[in-house]
Amino acid sequence: MISPSRLFDELKSRDVDFYTGVPDSLLKNLCAYITDHLPASQHIIAANEGGAVALAAGYYLATGKIPVVYMQNSGLGNTVNPLMSLTDKLVYKIPVLLIIGWRGEPGVKDEPQHRKQGLVTIPLLETLGIEHEIMVEDESLLPAQVERAVSHMSNTGEAFALVVRKGTFDDYMLRTNQESALSLNRERAIELITSAITDRDVIVSTTGKTSRELFEYRTALHQGHQQDFLTVGSMGHASQIALGIALNQPDRNVYCFDGDGATIMHMGNMAIIGTVAPENYYHIVFNNGAHDSVGGQPTVGFKVDIPAVAKALGYKTVVSVDNEEDLISQLRDLTNNKAPLLFEVKVLKGARKDLGRPTTTPIENKEALMSFLLDK
Repeated sequence: MISPSRLFDELKSRDVDFYTGVPDSLLKNLCAYITDHLPASQHIIAANEGGAVALAAGYYLATGKIPVVYMQNSGLGNTVNPLMSLTDKLVYKIPVLLIIGWRGEPGVKDEPQHRKQGLVTIPLLETLGIEHEIMVEDESLLPAQVERAVSHMSNTGEAFALVVRKGTFDDYMLRTNQESALSLNRERAIELITSAITDRDVIVSTTGKTSRELFEYRTALHQGHQQDFLTVGSMGHASQIALGIALNQPDRNVYCFDGDGATIMHMGNMAIIGTVAPENYYHIVFNNGAHDSVGGQPTVGFKVDIPAVAKALGYKTVVSVDNEEDLISQLRDLTNNKAPLLFEVKVLKGARKDLGRPTTTPIENKEALMSFLLDK
C-alpha cells in the first residue's frame, strides 16, 4: 500500500503542490492528508470535476507549475470538455496530473452505477489521448512512477493520469474536522419528510447515503419502493430527473431529496427549475456541509446561502431549518406554500455504520416507479 504522505512528498519534491478536485471514496485518505497539510489556497474542493480542470489550468497559467486534479472515475465525464477543448495539446497544451479512483474496476465487486464507468475508464483515457498508468501499490516503485509522470508533463505539456485501484492508499484520518452544533441527523429528517407525503407523491433521491437511508426506511415499514427513484449515480442530476417527472405528472407532488454537494455540483439546474416553475415541485436539500458518502470532505454548503440562491433563481418559496422541532412544524403545511419550493434541512455529518444498500436493481427500481406513475 501507498502512504498518502509518501505520494504527497514525492510530488512536492518535484514542485507539484496544488490540488483541486471532487472527493472519491478510493482517494479519501489522500484527500484527508492533503486537507491537513496544505493551506486552503493550495487545496480547493471544486464544485465539479470539469470546474477543477479549469481551475487547474488557471493555476498553471499563473504559476507555470503542474497542478493535480483528483476525482472518482465517474467524474471523467465532467472533465471531457475541458480536457479536450482547453488543456489538450491541440488547443492550449496545459499539463495536469489526474489522480483517478477506479470504481467498478473489472473483476472487482462494486455498486451497479460504477460498472460501466469501470469498464471504460482505461479506454476513455486512451481515446482522449492521455498517457496513464495504474498507480503502483509498492512504495519502493512510487518515486520512479511519479518521475515518469512529471517528466512526461514537463516535456510534452500534456496531461498524465494515475489510475488508483481500491485499497491502494493506507488509512489516514482527517484531523481538521469541525465540531457541529447541529442536532438533527439526515436519516431522521428523511423519515419525518417521507412519512409526511401522500401515497400519490414521488421522491427522487440523490446518489449516496440519502438513497440508502430512504430505501431502508421504506423497508423497515414494510413498504414498497415504487414511489421512489433512487438515483444511484449521476451526482448533481437528481433535481432534473425530478423536474422531468413533475412537468409530466402535474397531478402529483414530486420531491427531490438532494444533498449540498450534489446541489452545488450543478447549481445551474436550479435556474431551470425556478424558470420553468412547476407548481408541484419540492426541492429538499439535506445540507451537512460535506461530501458524506466519499469520506466526509467539506463542501461550501454551510458557507453559501442556498435558500437565497433559490429565491434569486425563481423558486416561489424558500425555507430553512436546523432542528427536528422546526422541521416538523414546517411539514404540517409545506404543500400549502407556493412551489417550486426549496427546503433546506441542515443536518449532522455522518451515517449509521450498519447502513445497508438497496436490494433491488436499478432496472427493478425504474420499472416499479414507471408502473406507479403510469397507473393513473
